[in-house]
Amino acid sequence: MSLPKTQNPLPLRDRFVIWGCLGAITLLAWTYLVRMPSNSGGRMEAMGMAMPMSHQWALGDIWLVFLMWAVMMVAMMLPSASPMLMMCARIARGRGLAAGLNVWLFASGYIIVWTLFSALATIMQTALQNASLVSDELRVTPFVGGLILILAGLYQFTPLKTACLTHCRSPIGFFMNEWRDGMAGAVMMGIRHGFSCVGCCWSLMLLLFVAGVMNLLWVAAISVLVLLEKVSPYGKRIANAAGAVLVGSGLLLAAFG
Repeated sequence: MSLPKTQNPLPLRDRFVIWGCLGAITLLAWTYLVRMPSNSGGRMEAMGMAMPMSHQWALGDIWLVFLMWAVMMVAMMLPSASPMLMMCARIARGRGLAAGLNVWLFASGYIIVWTLFSALATIMQTALQNASLVSDELRVTPFVGGLILILAGLYQFTPLKTACLTHCRSPIGFFMNEWRDGMAGAVMMGIRHGFSCVGCCWSLMLLLFVAGVMNLLWVAAISVLVLLEKVSPYGKRIANAAGAVLVGSGLLLAAFG
């Protein structure tokens, strides 16, 4: 696929609007998460809604858990997609298209994929809760947590992780192969990138079950790790180092937790 040169930066106004909107969405998502404190009854409340910690959840409870996961994925993953979104805007402008519209259609496709992941995470959390494998702090037992850490650590060294991380670190390479004009094309590109991003990061998201799904320090740490893997010049080395730490920590937790 032939694409125009992208050496020319976006106009300052376009960059300001895109970065401003990304920052605002991310801030709103984090604000939602921060405003979900646990009260003495063991329930999480947010915007007048509560997420009960009983062993059997009703349909409404499951919806609240899904909402928590969906917002959390936006807070964690949207910042790491910013290089891809900015490249999308540059290419769209070079092709005479509406840069802003293409960026947000691309972002919507990306968020759709992580919303689907949130649904799967909700199903997993519900199953663990119903099997009494999740505590009131939304964390699994030490042995199960150790196994999750080991799984996540080993995945860091797999060819699939490497391929997906390489894709996420190469915006121009992605668009050289995947660019599609039109509104539907922008959404489809976002979906394709979203699946590669899930392939890169799904095991790291499972770490939320180890220290507590709503442990915001843990959420922030994983967010930073994902961002460093994608944008740092040493992303692959960081991924490998994290994998080694996770495997070692998992072995210790499973054995002595």
